[in-house]
Amino acid sequence: MSEAKKTPFYEKHVALKGKIVDYSGWLLPVQYPKGLVEEVHDTRRRATIFDVSHMGEVSVEGKDAEAFLQKILVNDISRLKDNAIIYSPVCYPDGGVVDDILVYRISGENFFLVVNAANTDKDYAWFQENVFGDVRLQNLSPEYAQIALQGPNSEAILQPLTDAPLKEMKNYHFLPEVKVAGVDCLVSRTGYTGEDGFEVYCKNDGAEVLWDAVWDTGQKHELNPAGLGSRDVLRLEASMPLYGHELSKELTPLQARLDRFVALDKEVDFNGRSALKKQKEKGMNRMLYGLEMLERGVPREGYPVKSGDFEIGWVSSGSYSPTLDKFIAMAFLDPKAADQVEEVELMIRTRSYRARIIKLPFYRRKK
Repeated sequence: MSEAKKTPFYEKHVALKGKIVDYSGWLLPVQYPKGLVEEVHDTRRRATIFDVSHMGEVSVEGKDAEAFLQKILVNDISRLKDNAIIYSPVCYPDGGVVDDILVYRISGENFFLVVNAANTDKDYAWFQENVFGDVRLQNLSPEYAQIALQGPNSEAILQPLTDAPLKEMKNYHFLPEVKVAGVDCLVSRTGYTGEDGFEVYCKNDGAEVLWDAVWDTGQKHELNPAGLGSRDVLRLEASMPLYGHELSKELTPLQARLDRFVALDKEVDFNGRSALKKQKEKGMNRMLYGLEMLERGVPREGYPVKSGDFEIGWVSSGSYSPTLDKFIAMAFLDPKAADQVEEVELMIRTRSYRARIIKLPFYRRKK
C-alpha cells in the first residue's frame, strides 16, 4: 500500500492543530479545534479556507478538444464561452457515472478539467480510452495546489491581494492568469458549500505564499480554517452530490435529479445518451429525495428507508445540519412509494425513526 501524500499546506494544518486523516490517499484535516459545527457556521456567516489540493486537474488541448469533450460529457458545452465553467457528469455507455467534473473553457482549443480526488487516475484512463483526433491530454494534478475560500467575506479577503476585478466575476466564471499576492493563479467563482466564494489554483511552489497571504488578510474578516467534515456537511445542506454517494457506476445522473445537466437533445451522440434516454422514457425505480428527521436519530449512509412494512430505499448521505439545526439526509427511494406518502421510517440499527420527505435543496443562500 502506497504512503499517503501530503499537500503543500500540510504543515499549515499541523500548526493550526487540524485533526489529520487519510482521505483518498491524502493526509488532510477532517476538522480543527473549534469543531465541525462552528466551521459550518463560520462558512455561512463569515469565511473559511479549505485545502482542496487533493482534487485532480487535467488539461485538454487541440483542434478536436471541444468535440472530444462533447462526446464524453452529458452536458452541452457548445455555448460555453471563454472564461466560463460548466458542471457535467461523465457517463459510461450504460448511463452509470464515471465521475462528475467541472470544465473550464480557456479557449475553444484549451480546456481545464477538475475531477474528484479519488477518481483522478480512473478518469484520466477513461479520457485516454475515449480520445480521438487532435487532442492532447495531460494530468496536471501533481503540479497544482488549490484553496477554496468560502463564505460571504470571501471577496473582501481576496480582493486586496489581486488587481483582478472580483466584483465583476460572475458565478461559475474564472480568470486563468491572475496574480494573487504575486503568485500566478487561476481564480474561479465556484465552491462546494452553497456559499459565495472562490477556488484558487496555483503551482506547488507558490502555495505557501498564497496561503499565508490569504490567511493574514483574512484575519481582519474573521477567517477560520475548515476541514473535510464541515465541507461534507455544507455540501449536504446545499444538496450537492458526492461521488460514491449520490453518483456512482450504479447510479445515473437522472436518478440523482441532475436532469438539467443532461443534454439529451444535443447533436453529439455522447457516452450514455441512449441508456439515459431510455431511462427517462421508461421511468426510474430509484430517485433522490430529501429527508428531515422528525425524531432524534442520526441518519447515515446505507440505512434502510421503509414505508409501512416495505423497504423502499436507502440513505445516500446524512448528518446533523448546524445551519438548520435538524438531522437531514438524502436518500434514494422508489418514487412509486415515496410520492404517495409524506412520512417514512428510517431504520437505525433495530429501531425505526420517523422522517418527513422534503424538497431539495435543504439550504439555499440568499443572494
